[in-house]
Amino acid sequence: RMKLASIQEDQALFEERHESSVAVRNAKADYAEKRRNSFAFRNGDARRIRELFAEREAQRVNKEHESFELKWAGERDADEYRKQMDRERRESFAFRNAEGTRIRELEGQMKANNQHDDHESYELKWAGERDADE
Repeated sequence: RMKLASIQEDQALFEERHESSVAVRNAKADYAEKRRNSFAFRNGDARRIRELFAEREAQRVNKEHESFELKWAGERDADEYRKQMDRERRESFAFRNAEGTRIRELEGQMKANNQHDDHESYELKWAGERDADE
């Protein structure tokens, strides 16, 4: 009987150890599963955050590029405007120079015509005086 009690006691001890071992294994498995789930969640979260940051960085770079494009377009427009103003200024100078030359030639021609008319008038006057003297 004693042996039977001892065997039953040992059996109960083994069952307890076995149940304890199973409980430890189950607890470790649960902990490992929770840990994997946590890693997966954090990994997904981190990926979403990285994607968000990458998207924002791409938007920033795109805006910066657009800003440079607008700046360069403005500079090109300003250069074209300056060139156009320089061209118009040169054309204005050329026109005024040509107009001044034309006016000076016209004035010279008018002066020559006036001198010619005055000379003819004096010739006629002197011819008339010579005729009167004779």
